[in-house]
Amino acid sequence: MVPAADPPAHPATDRRSSVLVISYSRLESDARLLRQIRLLTPDYDVTTCGYGPAPDGVVEHIRIPDELVHWKKDRALLMQRRFAAVLRSNQVHRHLAGVIPVGAFDVIIANDADPVPLALSLKPRGGVHADLHEYTPRQHEDSRRWKWFVAPYYRWLIRSFVPLCDSVTTVGQGLADEFGREFGIEAGVVVNAAPYRDAEPGDVHRPLRLVHSGGSMRIRAIDKMIHAVEASTSGATLDLYLVPNDPPYHEELSRLAEASSRVTLYPPVPADDVVPTIADYDAGIYVLPPSGFNAANALPNKFFDFVQARLGIIVGPTPEMARLVERHGLGAVTAGFTPEDLTAVLDALDPDEVALWKSHADAAARELSAENQMAAWSAAVSALSARA
Repeated sequence: MVPAADPPAHPATDRRSSVLVISYSRLESDARLLRQIRLLTPDYDVTTCGYGPAPDGVVEHIRIPDELVHWKKDRALLMQRRFAAVLRSNQVHRHLAGVIPVGAFDVIIANDADPVPLALSLKPRGGVHADLHEYTPRQHEDSRRWKWFVAPYYRWLIRSFVPLCDSVTTVGQGLADEFGREFGIEAGVVVNAAPYRDAEPGDVHRPLRLVHSGGSMRIRAIDKMIHAVEASTSGATLDLYLVPNDPPYHEELSRLAEASSRVTLYPPVPADDVVPTIADYDAGIYVLPPSGFNAANALPNKFFDFVQARLGIIVGPTPEMARLVERHGLGAVTAGFTPEDLTAVLDALDPDEVALWKSHADAAARELSAENQMAAWSAAVSALSARA
């Protein structure tokens, strides 16, 4: 365990409950994890476990060595369906099982399915809460290898361990319904909402200024959004703030933007700066083709960033996003996922209508904020802490 920089003033003897937050991700760049940690640190002694440096406010940090790759699984064991052996042989699982003492914490939060067996084996006094960020058995269902070899492992993992957790949450109602249908798991929902930002909607530009932020991943079809803007007669412009997750695809997008007079590609901005950066735009767009179960049920961070930036929102007919757009009058839902479907919406845009969308985003900002949406986490940890 590595002491975190600037620990909180509460000494370890003040009887505050101890909470271990485990995630096999880089914590400083995981927005959902950072919100979870910031929620808990005022009331609990929080220890984190993950890649990268310690987040602010925690009392200790257990850093996973960068050379240990959590997603690597023994191929021969996967093919033989020896799933317990796959788990035991995993580099990160073996390392952490030898580092973290059993019975040392009141509550453990396991983020996603992979750390759940470890969390249960550490026997926290109050119990384990699982927060499942993806529907892992169908995460890469477009890949035959994944479907045949890896998906069965995750089905075994979830079926064997997640029902032993004391409480479970996930990121959207579609995923919660599927966890219930396939595994009989009752999961609450904590959406990836951004913190509430006290702001007024900005003026609408003419021509309209559109924005999209996130990762440059081929599965997200950002190139199709570029083509849709280029084909529109509305004159609307599109600015992209993209993390180069897939360098070859990012280069393709860069070339498309360079060839366009209406599309500009910018470097990514830090997570805490996204909402202030995009607040000067008129509408956020995200038309995500349903390439797999998780994409078809997506409700991503950027949707809630758009709300806190007081923007209109244009999305494809992805049920989770479309439902909120229509319920709160936040924007428009395209008829389908093609560039032509998005172009049709852009061609019909009216600045006065966009101004109304922005005012509706302002009205919904408190309800759709992280502070309001994280109540399920607070309740779960409070209940487990009381038991401890």
